[in-house]
Order: sequence, then structure tokens, then C-alpha cells
Amino acid sequence: MVDGHCDTLTVLTQQNRTLGYSSSRGHLDLPRLRQGGIDVQFFAIFVGPENSIQPVSYTNEIITLFQDSMLANSSDICHVKNSEEIKKALSANKICAVLTIEGGEALRGSIEQLEEYYRQGVRALTLTWNGRNELADGVGLGKEAGGLTVLGRQVVQRMAEIGMIIDVSHISQPSFWDVMSEVKVPLVASHSNCFSLCNHPRNLTDEQVRAIAVRGGVIGVTFVPQFIDLYSASLDRLLDHIEHLYKVGGIACIGLGSDFDGIDDTTAGLEHAGVAVPNISSLLRKRGFSSSEVDKILGDNWLRLFKDVCG
Repeated sequence: MVDGHCDTLTVLTQQNRTLGYSSSRGHLDLPRLRQGGIDVQFFAIFVGPENSIQPVSYTNEIITLFQDSMLANSSDICHVKNSEEIKKALSANKICAVLTIEGGEALRGSIEQLEEYYRQGVRALTLTWNGRNELADGVGLGKEAGGLTVLGRQVVQRMAEIGMIIDVSHISQPSFWDVMSEVKVPLVASHSNCFSLCNHPRNLTDEQVRAIAVRGGVIGVTFVPQFIDLYSASLDRLLDHIEHLYKVGGIACIGLGSDFDGIDDTTAGLEHAGVAVPNISSLLRKRGFSSSEVDKILGDNWLRLFKDVCG
């Protein structure tokens, strides 16, 4: 089982938590990952507006926190950078941690910094949050949003070359289509739902879903209540998003991307990492998805993409 996005690294220190111990605060830690059967967790370093003054030092601070967390819990979890390392970790009954960055501000306008993060084990980059940075515009700019900058085009080209996953969650529609035209590799939307079912600007249109699916990409269905339904989010409604993705893009494009520890409110049945995926699995089977289809949604699609892009 794979969860393609969480913000736990960003809040551990703020909430006086450590990854290895169960907490009543937040949504995700090692005991709850074990409880929920999560084998591979993508951990994002969220570089928000408040971190944009010194984004490189902040990102490196969180990378150090991540590395320290891996060392302190080395019998239970390890940092993985390719598919072979995932296989090795799973065979040793360890949870796999994939390190990612959410927000191109972290590069501070430098492709060399991108390459340095790759050397440190970062394997995915969400190009923007909701605003504008040196790479592209985010969805928060609305109709005023533009597309990729010259640097943004260079960055996605370099990511495709070195084997880093390009994450299009949060970016504006013009930026999305610029990425699609700039590179031919599979893309991910690590934590996004369907605009057709919930017309929040952070969700993907059917045209975007099809474009990601045709490339062999993955969309991480997210547990953010306002992306599930603007008025009445529920676990059943999340399953509606999964079924819609199935109809529009096919089974191979569907994954999970909780956004745990990046949200204030949760939906019943999706309260934390210990319960969410088992509840989703149960409902998928009740809705008639086959065992093979459930396996693809819960993790196999993410693992296939990770191998395709990162090796």
C-alpha cells in the first residue's frame, strides 16, 4: 500500500511529535502507518510562503530532520530512492520513505540546487503551491495565472533527464499544459481529486485526467474534505472520485495521496493513517472492484510509476 503525499515532516517539530511514537495529534506516525498497512509513504517538504525568504536553508533543515528520523527508527523505516531499494526494504519488513518537495521555491531559481536535492535523495517536486514562483503559476492566481517560466521549462526538462517525478498538483491550468508539452515522461498529481464531482480549483478536469492517464501517470486521490465535496465530504464521496477516475482515465491512473498532516479537518473514516486505507479497501470491494484493481489503486500504480521514472 502506498500513500503518495503527506506533510508530516513540516509539522513534527511544531506539534512536538516524533515519527516513531504514536500521538493523538496529527494524522501520521510509524505506529499508525503500521496499523493502516502502509508500506510506502511519500514525505513532502512543504515550502510555504512563510519559508520563501530562505527556502534552501529551510528545506535542508527539514531534510536533516527526515534523515535523523530515519536513523532513529532504522529498524522500522528507511529512505528509498529507487525500486530496488523498495524491494529490499519490504523484504526486511521495513516501511519505505520517499522524500519529496512541495514548492519550487525550494530551488531558489537554481537548477544546480535541484540536482543537489536529487543527490540528497529527493525524488519528486511539486512545482508550485497555490501562488507564483520562479517556475510557474499556481491555481490560486485564478484567471490571472500564466504558465511555466523559462526556468520552469528548464527545470521540468532536467527532472525528466535525471529521473525525478514531476508533480502537477497545485499548478495552474496554463502551467499544467505547458508541462505536458515540454516533457513526455509520466506525470503525477500527488494529491488532487475530480473537478467534475467537486468544482474546487485544486481538482483536475476530465481533460487533465485523460492527459495524465495517457502518459502512464498517477493521480493521488486526496482526503482533503473540501476537495472531496464542497458541502458534505464523506468516505463514500471519495469513492465516487475513484470511480470517476476509473471511467475517465482507466484503472492505471488511480492512486492515493492523503495530504495527512497538511489539513486541519478530516472526513469520517479517513481520520488518520491507521484507518483510512483499510476503510477505502473495504468500500472498493463492496463497489465491485476486483482484487487486482484494488491492488493497483492502493499501491501498484504508484510503484509502477516510481520504477518507470526513478528506476
